[in-house]
Amino acid sequence: MIPDPWPGHMSAMALDTAKRAKPRVNPLLKLVFEIGPLVVFFLVNLRANLFVATAVFMVVTLLALGASWLMTRHLPTMPVVTAVVVLIFGGLTLALHDETFIKIKPTIVDTLFGAVLLGGLLFGKSLLAVVLDVAFQLTEEGWRKLTLRWGIFFFVLAALNEVMWRNFSTDTWVAFKVWGVFPLTFLFALAQVRLLQRHELKGEHAADAPDHL
Repeated sequence: MIPDPWPGHMSAMALDTAKRAKPRVNPLLKLVFEIGPLVVFFLVNLRANLFVATAVFMVVTLLALGASWLMTRHLPTMPVVTAVVVLIFGGLTLALHDETFIKIKPTIVDTLFGAVLLGGLLFGKSLLAVVLDVAFQLTEEGWRKLTLRWGIFFFVLAALNEVMWRNFSTDTWVAFKVWGVFPLTFLFALAQVRLLQRHELKGEHAADAPDHL
């Protein structure tokens, strides 16, 4: 779950310096920040109900985002957008006492990211680095293929969420968010490894990689 966007062409030394300038969270800790709020959401829903779980989910999401910022002084785009949507739809869920809003939140988020990625391709831009905040250097073809695949995948997740919340119980839907979406995302990301290996830029070629954003 692609380097950060660098304007123009940079020397290898300048690129390396810029990469070190923005500290990154340990991958395992980053995973905790991302899946932690959902696990808490799942556990609280088991012990209480969806409305209590939603309130706790909103708080824990903000805490995870704050902890990430304190450690890196950087807020990745995807968690920020997700947090904003969580607060909006979670707030509507609590204010109107209607669980529909929190249930369609994943649909809104995944559709938004899918539209951004595929829409960017229409204008010759790959926004994958911004959306996923990851660090690879790829060829032009590699960027296009990876962006297309992730864009489609986000739409698939949105469709799956619609199927789950409309046809299954709330408890089943909550469980799917934790034990279904994350394994699917992990397996999908793992399936992209060969593409990354085929299109990875190395050495001086990586330093001369064009800006995709």
